[in-house]
Amino acid sequence: VREAEEAARSAGPAEDAQPLVEGVPASPDFTDAPAETSSAVFGDFAPALGEAFARARAGGRELYGFASHELTSTYLGTSTGLRLRHDQPNGTLELNAKSPDRSRSAWAGRATRDFKDVDPAALDADLAVRLGWAERRIGLPAGRYETLLPPTAVADLLIYQQWNAAARDAVEGRTVFSKPGGGTRLGETLSRLPLTLRSDPNEPGLESAPFVIAHSSGDDSSVFDNGLPVGPVDWVRDGKLERLVTTRHSAGLTRLPVAPGAGNLILDGGGERSLEEMAASTGRGLLLTCLWYIREVDPATLLLTGLTRDGV
Repeated sequence: VREAEEAARSAGPAEDAQPLVEGVPASPDFTDAPAETSSAVFGDFAPALGEAFARARAGGRELYGFASHELTSTYLGTSTGLRLRHDQPNGTLELNAKSPDRSRSAWAGRATRDFKDVDPAALDADLAVRLGWAERRIGLPAGRYETLLPPTAVADLLIYQQWNAAARDAVEGRTVFSKPGGGTRLGETLSRLPLTLRSDPNEPGLESAPFVIAHSSGDDSSVFDNGLPVGPVDWVRDGKLERLVTTRHSAGLTRLPVAPGAGNLILDGGGERSLEEMAASTGRGLLLTCLWYIREVDPATLLLTGLTRDGV
């Protein structure tokens, strides 16, 4: 221990060293025991899932998958007096439907806080429709096609966008948000559609920590920012890039406002039409219902590669 202390003293300050956050009111439940989950969270969901499996079996489909739920309590305390706590529930349902001969399959997944908003019957019905689509196969040459994506597939892509949204990386010319010749693309229009990509720790159904929880420092996070309040922020507003992720340290380097990353993303403004209505109005295109094994190829263009499902 003494050797570790001496090594720490001789190493000098970390690059992102900042005064520790202070002045944030303590969480009233800071001294309470950690929150817990149990099988009771599946009380209403499990019977409904069993009925979905029975319907699938009667309809000549095989269902596979898993459901999980966890509840993480995070306690944050510092020498400046911070005493903060956040309880984060996280549930997942994944279902895979297969035809009896295993030649066709379809996948569906849902994220939830408590499984009260998950309808297994609706998911099974959707999977049955998509298995039916796979009975008809059409060969298409390689090329560019109009492509429709449901919300779950769009969310997979947005995650990579946000992972590449660090302001420091952009200023240093390493991401798709870097401006040729120097600087960032803040203020540029990224989409002709009036899309708004935002984060809000108090978004109903998507609640996340209202303060920074950083386990390590990097280009988009800093342990010295732990406890810093996180509020609503528009990353993209009406198609225009408004904010990039900064820590207090990187905000000073880039001369941009402090904008810590948040625990959720909400995309608004794409229109009110359903996926079925969009498909009906598409003359020639592809419907990609889910994406797998996504990997980044080129951060400068945010080029991604990966696999699709449902026979596409």
